[in-house]
Amino acid sequence: MKLAIMQPYFLPYLGYFTLIKHADRFIIFDVVQFIRHGWIERNRILKPVEGWQYIQVPLEKCPRETKIREMRIRTSEHWEEKIFRQLEHYRKKSPYFCQVTGFLREALDYRTDSLVGLNARLLDKTCQYLGLPFRVEILSEMDLPIEPANAPDEWALNICKALGANTYLNPPGGIIFFDRSKYFEAGIELQFLKVNLKPYSQKRDRFEEGLSILDVMMFRDPHEIRSMLDDVEYL
Repeated sequence: MKLAIMQPYFLPYLGYFTLIKHADRFIIFDVVQFIRHGWIERNRILKPVEGWQYIQVPLEKCPRETKIREMRIRTSEHWEEKIFRQLEHYRKKSPYFCQVTGFLREALDYRTDSLVGLNARLLDKTCQYLGLPFRVEILSEMDLPIEPANAPDEWALNICKALGANTYLNPPGGIIFFDRSKYFEAGIELQFLKVNLKPYSQKRDRFEEGLSILDVMMFRDPHEIRSMLDDVEYL
């Protein structure tokens, strides 16, 4: 069984969904400290003329040591409508503007103050739109007995052991953090999955890479996106 584990990113980039597509199980990892101004609360889309801008979920103030699973959304703000205003400029150039904004309105029609709950729903709805099999599994809700992690790379190792996974998939950015010998000794194959993020037409002169999946969805249909998710290398 191939397992992938990632923190609950907000409408993440294409490579995140590559892991979902190529893993047999995908676990949302929410039991460690939340780090502000990362990909859990925000992501990037195109600006109207050139460059990119953030779309973001406003959060309640919290102590530094707050866990991801404890993060709460500031529901007093109409942040959803701000995002739709930021997306409005896509209308003129995106062939799938109506489909994507319609999908997003349905996905955001969900009353919760849980950041993890929101991001899990967005992942689920995005996978439905793209035609990817996906089952929401959140580590803090699984009551999974795992060994204590004594190093950053042991969280994945110990979750793999608890679930009986024989292969662990991770993005290539984590190569330097993993001790392959630990996984080899446990009988677990460690694979780093790199998606080849080739430029696609954004109807402008300069391609902005690594944006939210929303940007890809604006310019490519689900079939084309699934093909993009298969353009990978194993490192």
